[in-house]
Amino acid sequence: MLLERETELAQVAEALRAAAEGSSSVLLLTGPLGVGRTALLHQLPTLAESEKIRVLRANAAPMEQDFAFGVVRQLFDSLLTGAPEEARGRRLEADDDVCRAVFCDDAPLLDESGTPTIPEQALYGLRSMLAPVSAESPLLILVDDLQWVDTPSLRWLAFLVKRLHGLRAVVVCTLRDGYRRPGDPLLREMVDAARRELRPAPLSLGATKEVIHEQFGVPGDEEFARACHETSVGNPLFLKSVLAGLAMSGHRPIAEHAEAARSLRPAQLRERLASSLRAQPRPVRDLAAAIAVLGDQAEPDLLGRLAGLDPIGFQAALRHLHQLGLLASEQELRFLHRAVQDAIESSMTVAERERLHDAAAGLLYHIGRPAELVAAQLLAVTGSDHPWAVEVLRAAADTALRRGAPRTAARYLRRALLDGSLSGEGRARLLIDLATAERGFDPAACERHISQAIPLLTTARLRAAAALRISPTIVGLGPPSVGDLLHQVAEDLGPADSLEGAARDVALRLEARLRHAGHEDPAELAAAVERLSALGEEPALITSAERELTSVLLNAAVLTARWPADGVSRLANRILEREPATSGQVHTPLPLVVIGLVAADSVRGISSWLAMEQQTRRQGGTAVDALVNVQQAMVLSARGRVAQAREYAERAVRLAEVHWQEAGVVSTVALTRVALDLQDSVLIERILDGPGRRRSSSLAMTSALQFVKAAQDAENGRWTSALETLLACGRQLEATGWRNPVLFSWRPWATDLHRRVGDPCAAAALAEEELLRAKEWGAPVALGRALRVKARLMEGDPAVRLLRESVDVLRASANELELARALVQLGQRLRPGGEAASVLREAAALASACGAPRLVERIRAADGSGASAAAPEAALTRTERTVASLVGRGLTNQEVAAELGVSSRAIEKHLTSSYRKLGVSGRRELIELLPRMDS
Repeated sequence: MLLERETELAQVAEALRAAAEGSSSVLLLTGPLGVGRTALLHQLPTLAESEKIRVLRANAAPMEQDFAFGVVRQLFDSLLTGAPEEARGRRLEADDDVCRAVFCDDAPLLDESGTPTIPEQALYGLRSMLAPVSAESPLLILVDDLQWVDTPSLRWLAFLVKRLHGLRAVVVCTLRDGYRRPGDPLLREMVDAARRELRPAPLSLGATKEVIHEQFGVPGDEEFARACHETSVGNPLFLKSVLAGLAMSGHRPIAEHAEAARSLRPAQLRERLASSLRAQPRPVRDLAAAIAVLGDQAEPDLLGRLAGLDPIGFQAALRHLHQLGLLASEQELRFLHRAVQDAIESSMTVAERERLHDAAAGLLYHIGRPAELVAAQLLAVTGSDHPWAVEVLRAAADTALRRGAPRTAARYLRRALLDGSLSGEGRARLLIDLATAERGFDPAACERHISQAIPLLTTARLRAAAALRISPTIVGLGPPSVGDLLHQVAEDLGPADSLEGAARDVALRLEARLRHAGHEDPAELAAAVERLSALGEEPALITSAERELTSVLLNAAVLTARWPADGVSRLANRILEREPATSGQVHTPLPLVVIGLVAADSVRGISSWLAMEQQTRRQGGTAVDALVNVQQAMVLSARGRVAQAREYAERAVRLAEVHWQEAGVVSTVALTRVALDLQDSVLIERILDGPGRRRSSSLAMTSALQFVKAAQDAENGRWTSALETLLACGRQLEATGWRNPVLFSWRPWATDLHRRVGDPCAAAALAEEELLRAKEWGAPVALGRALRVKARLMEGDPAVRLLRESVDVLRASANELELARALVQLGQRLRPGGEAASVLREAAALASACGAPRLVERIRAADGSGASAAAPEAALTRTERTVASLVGRGLTNQEVAAELGVSSRAIEKHLTSSYRKLGVSGRRELIELLPRMDS
């Protein structure tokens, strides 16, 4: 498939017509590697098919340069092929012995230096063999890769092109840019003899689209085609290599795969480029290697020094690289394609690469470049003699951490640890820095490096401070080895009351970690609450260490409900007022404050603090991202915004898949609460089939899974089984001391299940017990829910009075979903009419805003007038409407994706957004709603 070469073909055709009339010529096809010179040359014989033109062709190759007269033999073999034996013999006898020596297998003639040569009379003899052939029909002589032609053949070609008169011949040779060797007079003669130089241009975007169509059998997306065109810069070889690589990887010519086209580095192309580079002079290869090593820091002076070239040699080598088609331009000093870099690196030995990177590091350091640029060079070196290397790597790691790149920082620090001169506290500090970088994405490595550092530290305070670099687990149990380590360093340090200054702060933070580690032990929880009470009603909270300890003690008071909700809220907000939002807080117990505010139904003011935390957080390890998403999910759930909470919780669970120890439990617990609020059976099944049951034995995970198992049983009518599961869970929570009615609201469920299985006495007892606990705790959401649950067991006016009280209490709550539930129950108990309809309309608006489709369905069923049947307006985007319409036609997500030319993941996102906006639970309800959307 030859595209956009009509101009060149026309010029060759014109030359052939002139040759037929007796005017011979030489044409030179030039251009960089991969531009399509050979493909064009192979197409030229088609011009001779309609005319009586004889074609002679030869292909030169680097491996055959020592094969004397190889190209001449190819040309004359094609001339003699098919000729009768007698005619063949007569032609060979034309110049008897000398001419015969060119074609026989005997040793060729040698000149004084021992180089194969061809006598003058043989030059004439070979030309004379062409004369009778050209008299019969014009000749088209094709020689591919003139730069590789063996010297005797090149001598004859140079002789021939000066004596074309009377032969009726067109000689077309290809010559790759960068191979016009000034010291080769024969090649110079061939170039000078060319009447015309033809340079095929890079392919246009339109031609690129045609090649894509040929490769994939379907037209390519516009964005995909542009990506392929940009990355190949119109070079046919680059383009076809990229497309072949994409096809082998299963990519399709769609917009979603455009980035893959930009980033692909085809191995086949790399090998072609490497082969071309190996044939270049040493200065050219040295300069290419210097550009590859310096990358974005490539500057003429630095490149010249690294490659060991003087200014004249540098300019010559630079020009040569550009002519080869490897550089974008002589000014930009960047490679045309990523594969060029790969080719250069593959052509160097390990020792050569290390030597160049080490030298580059020294150059950059001595001219004062930033530490990260120097460190990037040191990363490629296993050992270095530079005395400043370790400090540069540490400075680079510090910079990387500040910009939110802990993995990069860890790479710098691991490289620094290879320096054999480090020992004692110097090595310990480096290990601690490395552990600090790793704690957000590799906690096991963090713990290992802290354990290695501690024996190298000389004081108890330093050892304790190092141990605190290990991040605590917010919910769930940490590895026993971490607990043992914390106990050991705390013992060495001593109690906080006996210490002052920095040592006291370290001791307080250690106490916080150790007390939190006992959050599943009733005795430890009780002791923590007593310790909190001993701090007084207004703890100082002056230092961050005091705030960390208070957060842990407050969490014990929350779990046990031993403090009233308003007291918890006041103290938690005081902590946040004094604790600026920073990205590092996820590595401390401070996120426990969020759980306390959720339990206290006091989350309205925390959103701004979380927003500040997100602004200061930089993209680091996914465990950090998971915890931040969990916090948002918890706060949104506490406000009843379950559809939005689900998005954050599901994102947190996905991020925690590879960081289970730090975020797996807490993210699953957050998603569990959302699933229960939504009564989403599919999501519940997904949680039960997830890794939680197998990977955690913590009480938080166990109780969460028991809750969703009970919900699944209740959904399927297995009420007795659901009740047994809930009661067992409740007994376990009570025995542990976890009695908070907001965080562990198992009694309201058990009450309803007792009623369903026909045990009203047990239901009433549990409802009364829940109301008592709710009053003691004092959070509006707990009290309002308890009143609603008790009213469900009653009839008539007493039930209505309790429901009105529940609604009044919940209007002070942040949880709009609980208010909607109380309003629904009240509307069902009121007589049909004005007040009931008004109450149900308010409930419908709240439920829809919260994204609770099943509750919306209940409201529709409760309101016989149908006034609340339509959810509040939720404008869909044009794309969401299109997706919804295609779903309404019965198409699957994959079919919709194929129809729109996007990924299935994109379709899922659009549908999830549509469900949330319309207040529906899934595909079926969306399809039912479509007719009203279109009306």
